[in-house]
Parts: sequence; C-alpha cells; structure tokens
Amino acid sequence: MPKDAPTPALLSHRVPDLGALELLLAVARHGSLGRAARDVGITQPAASSRIRSMERQLGVALLDRSPRGSRLTDAGALVTDWARRIVEAAEAFDVGAQALRDRRDSRLRVAASMTIAEYLLPGWLIALRAERPDTAVSLLAGNSAAVAGRLLAGEADLGFVEGLSIPEGLDGTVIAHDRLVVVVAPSHAWARRRTPLRPQELAATPLILRERGSGTRQVLDAALAVHGGLAQPLLELSSTTAVKSAAESGAGPCVLSELALGEELSSRRLVKTPVAGVRFRRQLRAVWPSGHRPTGPARDLLALTAREA
Repeated sequence: MPKDAPTPALLSHRVPDLGALELLLAVARHGSLGRAARDVGITQPAASSRIRSMERQLGVALLDRSPRGSRLTDAGALVTDWARRIVEAAEAFDVGAQALRDRRDSRLRVAASMTIAEYLLPGWLIALRAERPDTAVSLLAGNSAAVAGRLLAGEADLGFVEGLSIPEGLDGTVIAHDRLVVVVAPSHAWARRRTPLRPQELAATPLILRERGSGTRQVLDAALAVHGGLAQPLLELSSTTAVKSAAESGAGPCVLSELALGEELSSRRLVKTPVAGVRFRRQLRAVWPSGHRPTGPARDLLALTAREA
C-alpha cells in the first residue's frame, strides 16, 4: 500500500454491533420501537438513539416513524435480512463455543469430523438447545479417524464422520450426503478451462490436501486409486479453513466438501473445476460404539440430524 494511501477502516467500525442488529430485528418483529425496546431490555429513548446511530453509520434511513408505529424502509428491510443472517451466525458461534468448553457437568459428549463440526453441528446444537435447554454439551473436533478413536476410548457418546464406510468397532447410520469438488483461485489456469479435468490429470497434480485420516482424504484416495493414485501433496493441512486459505492465495488446487465452499464460490474467491468420470459423493454418518445404541440426549441429537437433513 502506498505511504500516503488512507488506512481502510476496520470492519468493526463499518458494521453495526450485534446489539444494534438484534434491536433492528425486534423492531421488524413488533412494528414498534417501544415494544422492541422492551423485548431487548432497554428504554425507548435508548432504542431510538441506537437506531439513529446505526442509520448514521450505514448512511441510510432504516425506519419510517409515525404515531402508529415504526415501519421499515425499503433499505431497512434489506438491512434487516442481512442482519438476520449475522445474528443467526452469531448464535451458531455461541453454541459451538459453549460446546468446546471443558465442562465437567456435560451430559452429552460429541465428537465430530472437522467439516461436520464447522458447517452442520452448530445448527443441530441450536435445535437441541431449543428442545433440551438444560443439556450441557461438550464438543471434540478432529478428523474422522480421531472421532472413531474417541468413541472407542469411551471419551464421546456420539460421533459424526465423513468417508466411505463405518470405522471398525462402530455402528452408525447415514444422516446426509455430501460431494467433494476441485477448486482453484481465479488466477489459476484451471479457472479458465473450457473442458473438465481428466481423472489422470487430477491424480498427477500436486494438490493442497487434508491430512491422512480425514474423510475428505479417504474419499479422494479411493476415487483416484484406479487413475494412478494421488501425487505427492503440494501441502498437507489439518483444517478445512487452512486448505481454503492456501488455495485462495494461489498456491494450488484443492479438493474440499461442497458444504465448506458456499461463501468462497459465491464471491468467486475460489472457482470450481469439473472433473470428468469421477464420483466424489460421500456419506455423512452418525456413529457410536457397536452394540450401544444412543440413549438420552445423544438419541435426541441423532433424531434432530435426521429431521434437519
């Protein structure tokens, strides 16, 4: 950046805080600033001040105020839709963070592979909290092999894994299906291809990969075994986020779950590269020690996953 260039404002200075967004959602629900203020536990003058501050920060009018109540402007309705997504994401963050704490009173111990822990489990835990608000949950995240190890060691009550089969010593059930996709940075040559990759070409290319033991790696290894097997990895990383970051930087292609790539693909930070003649579909499973069908909160969480699928 040139020396005289202005320093860009931090995102926290440009985006309203969570309390302001929750207040805006309450106004949308009630159609009244006074009732919204009571809903979030503040006075009406404080609520009015917070809305005006948010309008100044964003540079748009959010509410039309009248003696009959407060109505969202067209811009306010749009901002409210965006705010709802942020608040829902914050709720998922809160539930996930709570589950990661080492809580001695935990009555449900969950072990989950990284993709499921990052992209599916928070929603399930929110639904479980609504049904069983007194259930304390602890979460152990790792690759699919680590999840199996936790269950077999008696350190978890219920596990979630990706891959081709149920790990030895466990029983399980399919709760969802997923697909792996090849993605590259927009600057990569594959982003401009007009024809799909051949499986042999993908197999021979050094890729940014998840570590051995992950469900993603297991499916990829099996799919390309008949096409010469995977080349030596360009990078081998232990988290989906790290793999995405490396691919976005232009380091090379990667193969990840479609679940993990929604934001990157929609913003074109990463570009999908089709592969001909290879099935990268996989099953996502709930698993538990053989002969010990889940009971209590573990059974309830298992039922929720089927309902949410």
